[in-house]
Amino acid sequence: MNSFPALVIGGPPHSGKSVLTYLLTQQLRNRRVEHYVLRACPDGEGDWSQEAPPETVRLLRQKGRFSADFVDLVCRDLGQRHLPLLVDVGGKPTPEQERIFDRCTHAVLISSTPDTLDVWRRLAERHGLVVIAELHSVLDGDDCIEAETPVLRGRIGKLERRTGVGGPMLEALAKRVQQIFSYTDRELKTLHFSHAPTELIVDIAQLGDCVGLPAEERRWRPEHLPAALNCTPQDAISIYGRGPNWLYTALALHAAPHPVYLFDPRLGWTAPAALTCSTSAVPAVFGWKLTVQADYTWIEILPGAPYLDYEEASGATLPLLEAGRGVVLSGKVPHWLLLGAALAYRHHPWLAVVQAQQKHRGVVVMGSKPLRCPGAWVEITATG
Repeated sequence: MNSFPALVIGGPPHSGKSVLTYLLTQQLRNRRVEHYVLRACPDGEGDWSQEAPPETVRLLRQKGRFSADFVDLVCRDLGQRHLPLLVDVGGKPTPEQERIFDRCTHAVLISSTPDTLDVWRRLAERHGLVVIAELHSVLDGDDCIEAETPVLRGRIGKLERRTGVGGPMLEALAKRVQQIFSYTDRELKTLHFSHAPTELIVDIAQLGDCVGLPAEERRWRPEHLPAALNCTPQDAISIYGRGPNWLYTALALHAAPHPVYLFDPRLGWTAPAALTCSTSAVPAVFGWKLTVQADYTWIEILPGAPYLDYEEASGATLPLLEAGRGVVLSGKVPHWLLLGAALAYRHHPWLAVVQAQQKHRGVVVMGSKPLRCPGAWVEITATG
């Protein structure tokens, strides 16, 4: 039995589960509570859906369907979790999908209509989940805490996308979850670092100290990238901690051709996907869209499934691009796939990465030209 807790955020459709999950994870991050959000429903939503412009969210969200393979992968990763998890589940689980709940330990139930929570209470009881909160979500109205023990109950208001950090109910919930996710940062690092595959571990938190990130706002920005690379030896590295996709990619390219590993909360220590380039590449586990511009090729990686399997993706082939051009990478994909693609294209003169929050701007992660050096912005232009 896995010793790390897995907390389901459950309730009927349109009850505010994804927004609550996002706001709760932000509160936990502010409290320095190590955890990971596992999106156990094929809706294609993540933090980007709360932070990106609304038109970008509409483009990136993928409404998929549950399948037996999808449920198998979620259950596998839940069973081998390496951190406490918040688990965002769908609003209408079938008996087949309920296998996911057997791998979890606790639950927060939320609904815009309190009488519909009975179904979810029975579901939690059926799978042995400890319910720590029952919340009534409202668009208009203030928070109201009706009971704090043994179950946190009451009204939570203004669960809307791209709004503030929440009110008293969210703070009370974060405090309760913090008690459950009671592993210290030192305890987790001692456990995880002992299994690192390389002698040198790049701890993103310590790297932030090295470059002088403000203690009150640990937010990485592209201008920090040159200093971060200067702080990192060009050697085999294992990357640990929470950081933007362009930071992870730049560190991997900086270390290459030495081995690189990253800590994935679902998989543990993992090498980037081993990808190759070929003129005869055809889409399989994932696809792509190419846009050719004056001095670069923009390749958008398109997942073929809402939940990518590492073993299936490793060994895949990417299209061979014109060698004299830069490469801009984008796509809502795991770090291990993005890093694999970047390493496959590292022979190009420069490379940039796009975050979902940035609609048409990329961060240069490898290059030497004055306007194409690490940390510089590159404007990208869609066609068609």
